[in-house]
Amino acid sequence: MIKVVYWSSTGNTEQMAESIVKGIQEAGKEAELLNLSDISVDDVKDEDVFALGCPAMGAENLEEGEVEPFVTELEQYAAGKTILLFGSYSWGDGQWMRDWVERLANCGANILNNEGFICCETPSDEVLAQGEELGKQLAQI
Repeated sequence: MIKVVYWSSTGNTEQMAESIVKGIQEAGKEAELLNLSDISVDDVKDEDVFALGCPAMGAENLEEGEVEPFVTELEQYAAGKTILLFGSYSWGDGQWMRDWVERLANCGANILNNEGFICCETPSDEVLAQGEELGKQLAQI
């Protein structure tokens, strides 16, 4: 079972999460879609492979109330895990994702394809297809 955890304020990151789940399932694996607000780090700390999503907030930061504390706690368990990071943004150029990738990579995580999966605003059909492909990649690990 591959967990796809997300936090979404407008539904865009949730759509991305759903596309990743679809790809995992198309690859023949089971996936579990989890809202970050409903879980704790204990739910993923023992997983070898999972996806984690959050949109850019404020000045291209992670959401500070729930996601930032979650990621801070996750850092101590990240080493050796393969993580697909994803999220949407509405302005800027994706700096929040580059920072997030670097942050977890510095903790020893293997970030899928060494980069995050991002889209501006509402995901297009092309973006959702990319999410499905990334889900398939995650399922092969």
